[in-house]
Amino acid sequence: MSDIRRRDPRKEWIARNRLHPQHLEVLAALGESAGQGIDERAVSEWMGPQGLIRRNPHAVGFIGPKGVKRIDRSGAQQGQRTAGARASAAERKPRVEIEAPAFLVAVVPDMAGGRLTAHDRDLLGLARQLADADPAARGAVLTVVFGDHKEDDFEGAGVDRLLHLTGPEVDGFAPEARLGALVAMDRAWTPRHWLLPDSKLGGADLGRRLAARLGERPATGVWQLEADGEAPLGWRCTARGAAGTVDFQRAMPRLVLALAECAEPVSETRHVAEPLALPEALPVQLSRIQDLGQVAVDPAGVALSEAEFILSAGNGVGDWAAFHHAAEVLGATEGASRVAVDDGFMARDRQVGATGTWVTARVYVAVGISGAIQHLQGIQTCDRVVAINMDPGCDMIKRADLAVIGDSAKVLEALVALVEQSREEKRNAA
Repeated sequence: MSDIRRRDPRKEWIARNRLHPQHLEVLAALGESAGQGIDERAVSEWMGPQGLIRRNPHAVGFIGPKGVKRIDRSGAQQGQRTAGARASAAERKPRVEIEAPAFLVAVVPDMAGGRLTAHDRDLLGLARQLADADPAARGAVLTVVFGDHKEDDFEGAGVDRLLHLTGPEVDGFAPEARLGALVAMDRAWTPRHWLLPDSKLGGADLGRRLAARLGERPATGVWQLEADGEAPLGWRCTARGAAGTVDFQRAMPRLVLALAECAEPVSETRHVAEPLALPEALPVQLSRIQDLGQVAVDPAGVALSEAEFILSAGNGVGDWAAFHHAAEVLGATEGASRVAVDDGFMARDRQVGATGTWVTARVYVAVGISGAIQHLQGIQTCDRVVAINMDPGCDMIKRADLAVIGDSAKVLEALVALVEQSREEKRNAA
């Protein structure tokens, strides 16, 4: 590192300045030049010119003088990390492999958009809680996925065994065929627990169908589990009833339909997600339902919490007609910062953030949004964040995976022109 310091004093200063936007990038470059990765100790500690170790009080996990541990709820720390740093961090997680599980916990995620949703990950966290309760007789989490998907992180979500079923009989809306597959799974492996999301995306319907077919009395609306040695399965669950106004407890049955935030998602370990296959062919179903395909939906009518592509406006938007036109052309759901809502440019249900709606979009485009802490909290689970702003030093630019510095109206105008040109070329080619 000393050789690089002599060649470029600015890199030395950036490496010491942990609040500089390029801090982690410089550390990664220094590590690469030495044939190493990012020096994790250097992220939280730095030896000053006098030989004194300086600790970074802004680092996530720093424990202050009163014993309070600093956590990051804004998503800014995640946004500043490079893709290489994220990949290396995933590789460093302890790898868990359960070769001969004592039992199985079967999970049927919604997989909306072909990926694990935040609700699905919470459900897998709940499954891990059940599977890992007894270190002497650990269970394995068996996850079944129907149809094509885009998910590439089943290992990081806590999956030990993965059953991927494809084919025209289970693609699309096919509850009867999927129910037959789950019954075949139950016959083949007899999972100790069945977990499905109690959601409108299909989990609630499929879970109730499965309960009726297996003759089980399910627990619905579950949001918490606790160990109970006197219960038949060793667990007691807390569920919501009376339209979500009353909580009640009961012994946990074999089949559970759980709400979002029922458990913490897996974040500290990686599992093997070993592929499985059914020992027998799927039963032939005479379906009474014909799937005619998806119906086009107006993005403006999609709830923010369910939207996968959001174009969000802030105080930096001056031409609102151009913004609405861009959202229409791009097929994006409109969102807004609190300032834009308070100024009357957008409806209150379009507000994104801790004081509005927490979103889990695959792509979130922030137009003219500086990045208040409450707004960053609301977008922390978005896969990709794109920021369009005039201020290169604002917090949203630091959080973004891709940043465009410039006038938002001109950037959106150019983007819309490119999209319309591409569509016109496809029509002419056809």
